[in-house]
Amino acid sequence: MLIDFFYSLRDAKLPVSVKEYLTLLEALKAQVIAPSLDEFYFLARMTLVKDEKYFDKFDRAFGTYFHGVTQLPDEVFDIPLD
Repeated sequence: MLIDFFYSLRDAKLPVSVKEYLTLLEALKAQVIAPSLDEFYFLARMTLVKDEKYFDKFDRAFGTYFHGVTQLPDEVFDIPLD
């Protein structure tokens, strides 16, 4: 799922690197944030955006990619424990 997000940022002409993407994955694996779209937004922006001049571009790309996620029914997010 996140590889498509990474490529959507690159398509939006954001200078994101594979190293930054791997940093984001490591942070998610270490569970440094709660499972929340808002917290993921800030973590992704912190790890992927090198310069604040790209914040607006990131916001547009993030909004486009994750449009409608909060409108999905809760059953979609039921992930088996095993």
